[in-house]
Amino acid sequence: MKDKTSIVLTGVGGQGVITASNILGKAAVKAKVNVFVSETHGMAQRGGSVICAVRLGNVTGPLVPSGTADAIISLEPVETLRYVGLTNKGTKIITDITPVIPFTVATGEEEYPDLSKVFKGLQNYGKLYKIDAAKIAKDAGALITKNIVMLGALAAIDVLPFKPEILLDTILESVPPKFKEINKKAFEGGLKAIKS
Repeated sequence: MKDKTSIVLTGVGGQGVITASNILGKAAVKAKVNVFVSETHGMAQRGGSVICAVRLGNVTGPLVPSGTADAIISLEPVETLRYVGLTNKGTKIITDITPVIPFTVATGEEEYPDLSKVFKGLQNYGKLYKIDAAKIAKDAGALITKNIVMLGALAAIDVLPFKPEILLDTILESVPPKFKEINKKAFEGGLKAIKS
């Protein structure tokens, strides 16, 4: 097991990126692993970019140095491209395949990039995993659990310094009782999407 792990979570405002990173941080505390969590969100409430870093193990701060990310977890495909400078050839990149169309694209001012080109480009920056997190979340019972699907996917790629069960337990402790089953299904759906 590595002595330090750096995970970057990204997406747009409203997708639960900050919630996912906080859950990851709580899971590390539960597992007795040293952890730092940071977040940057500008116009997040307006659908703007959000990035969080979770650093685990023998680390002394929350910032991920260029070229050192072990994993990038992205809830929006194009947002992944913003942070490729943090990757190296061993970085595991997990992205949802479902875009969030910005208002500038919806109004015709700009064009959303061709996803096939986005995914092809991302393959140059590490090991790419594409999953339909939106569909998995809907099948689990709520689109809002897409961030939990992505945590399940993260648990499946063998970068965390603790067992997936600790992460799942932390998720279930963090949601109201009536949403536990939906979140459990979402997490398991993310795990299965990577393993299959």
